[in-house]
Amino acid sequence: MVSTEGDSTLAIEPVEGKKGRARFVDLGRTFAARVENSVPQLRSEQLELLNPDKNPFFGHAHAQLFIAMRDGRPVGRISAHIDELALEMSAEQGFGPGTGLFGYFDAEDKDVARLLLETAQDWLRSQGMTRSVGPISMSVWEEPGLLVKGQDHAPVIMMGHHPAHYAGWIENAGYIRAKTLYTYDLDISKEFPPLVQRIVKSGERNKRITVRPVRKKDWDAEVAKILGILNDAWSDNWGFVPLTPEEVAYTGIKLKPVIHQELNMIAEVEGKPVAFMLTFPDVNYALAKSGGKLFPTGWWHLLKWARNPQNCDMRVPLMGVLKEYQSSRLASQLAFMMISYIRRNASAKFQSKRAEIGWILDDNQGMVAIADAIDSSINREYAIYAKPLD
Repeated sequence: MVSTEGDSTLAIEPVEGKKGRARFVDLGRTFAARVENSVPQLRSEQLELLNPDKNPFFGHAHAQLFIAMRDGRPVGRISAHIDELALEMSAEQGFGPGTGLFGYFDAEDKDVARLLLETAQDWLRSQGMTRSVGPISMSVWEEPGLLVKGQDHAPVIMMGHHPAHYAGWIENAGYIRAKTLYTYDLDISKEFPPLVQRIVKSGERNKRITVRPVRKKDWDAEVAKILGILNDAWSDNWGFVPLTPEEVAYTGIKLKPVIHQELNMIAEVEGKPVAFMLTFPDVNYALAKSGGKLFPTGWWHLLKWARNPQNCDMRVPLMGVLKEYQSSRLASQLAFMMISYIRRNASAKFQSKRAEIGWILDDNQGMVAIADAIDSSINREYAIYAKPLD
């Protein structure tokens, strides 16, 4: 697609091959560096996420990447992609038949943004799609949504960070907000309110309940338990797409370096795993020092940090309770027990003072109630947009 602007020419080029993906990633890193409080991510990890030979997401998805060029200079990028598993979900859950996705959206100005979005929409139409949803980069389990509030502080691990004006450009292209995702800021240097403490003590008296740290020596088996609970617990949520066995194994490998047993819990009822909560030290603290590169000295910063991440923020990215327990009082009790133990350990062992919980769907009443009960407050807001493709 080509657009003429006076004496200037704006063209969209499809990205192909390893070199093309590297250009796409490096362009995104250039845009990210311009956003206040952004943190450079590991380039090698960003490349791997886009590599069909390495990321198992592409076992059920295909994508086309695009770069916008103005007079030979790169000025924007976007992905258009289709997740076959998302197509199988019900439309009421956000995706469903005919729903294509866009992501990795960056643009120098509104004209570039318009042409990029039109290009992604045309590609999705050519694949038989009737609706476009995004930004989702690339899977809903990776970086869903556009940051619309919260640019005034640095992002934590695995959270996107975008300039506020992108929202207007997407909305001007005819997109309507389909869902809002929140993250919550929590002071973990102090005890939880008395009501929460009473709920925790009540659970500790229940001999049916065991809340234990994950066993890193049995990590593969523990990952299978955790993600099995996740696929069940989240199956009715907006935007849910099940993780495949290949993605479960891949996720386990990726998460292991940031796993500290004291910060990750599995809850059992009569010996059966029924709930989990994962907490990661914020690797962005170390990435800020390494500049997002492993060499020449980035690896040293990351290794030193990973072994003993002192005084850093924490993120709770995932928790879940099996559906059969979700309507019972036990569900919130297990959640409060896990988060209380993790708060205590993060404060005592790692001297952490702050945690971020999320993302949480705006209509997830159970999780919103838990976030409110522990005196956390919304600190970031992400928007996911949708548009019919006429």
